Amino acid sequence: MEQKPGRPVVCPDCDAGGESKLVQVDRRDFLKSVGTTAAVAAGAGLPVWRTPKADAAPDRNSAAETAVKGLYETLTDDQRKVICFDWDYVDKGRGLLRTHVSNNWQITKPKITDGKGFYNKKQQTIIHDIFKGIINPDWYGKFLKQLKDDTGGKEWGVDQSIAIFGKPGGDKFEFVMTGRHMTIRADGNTESHVAFGGPIFYGHAASGFNEKVHHPGNVFWQQGVMANKVYQMLAPEQQKQALLEKLPSESAVQFQGAMGKFPGIGVATFADDQKKELQKVLMALVEPYRKEDQEEALECLQKQGGLDKCSLAFYKEGDIGGDGEWDCWRLEGPSFVWYFRGYPHVHVWVNVADDASVKLNAQG
Repeated sequence: MEQKPGRPVVCPDCDAGGESKLVQVDRRDFLKSVGTTAAVAAGAGLPVWRTPKADAAPDRNSAAETAVKGLYETLTDDQRKVICFDWDYVDKGRGLLRTHVSNNWQITKPKITDGKGFYNKKQQTIIHDIFKGIINPDWYGKFLKQLKDDTGGKEWGVDQSIAIFGKPGGDKFEFVMTGRHMTIRADGNTESHVAFGGPIFYGHAASGFNEKVHHPGNVFWQQGVMANKVYQMLAPEQQKQALLEKLPSESAVQFQGAMGKFPGIGVATFADDQKKELQKVLMALVEPYRKEDQEEALECLQKQGGLDKCSLAFYKEGDIGGDGEWDCWRLEGPSFVWYFRGYPHVHVWVNVADDASVKLNAQG
């Protein structure tokens, strides 16, 4: 579990739009062709029952994956011994390591730009370009703010680590970056049934470990605002079904399959206007990531029956300020789990696939 620090980890005045000085050196633009759009569809007009693209997914020639291959080719044998693993490498404490996710962890010991010299400047630049290639360009500054706030003001890369599984460019490979409130992946669709390359995590403690009411400065809270709007649109009887007392374990994001018992109220019972508003929430959830990952996540959901096969739950426990603005909520279907736990600060667990048999190793 994440431990409460002795003092708030907060940097409210950090420059969200500025790039780390450590990665401005020797810029090698591996990502000129990234071409990522701000959202899968303008506004929220894309019906979730329509598959966005028949081939929606990143591939080994996507910008981030190309940069992963470039990084791998620069690594020395000594570096590969530390950060490169066989595809099916099993860690003693974490199980199949490439499927592990947690709220605050380092997948390997070397940090990207901590000044200890494990990675040279060129490699730091490539890693930064991989990071930029995985996220939506419109969210670049927001992610920098989150990382800086959550590491006591450190620049990007000082407190993040990476690992590579398999051989980049081959049939099976995956890049993973971790740190406090971050797990992101690039796998070139090696795992063809899984969105985002596997389970991911994002979060933010913008106003201290115990965030204030309305989460001031939190880059992800707008997702919560939009979800609460859906709740307010529900009829009283629907609200009664949707609002539950106790929070589930935050790492409980394993798939239940088609026969699962999902918490809250079934989306299939929603009126058209309620469904439309929930579609907006869904689009906001995938928006922080690159276009290919957005589309693949929606395609996975479509293959499992769309939002109509999901349930939406809100939780009384964790209501910061007791104001009825529900800080914790969960959207779940057969192989779709998006768990937004906003207490004491924002933690979001994401597990999306088109096949409910997919496994992961989650640790809260």
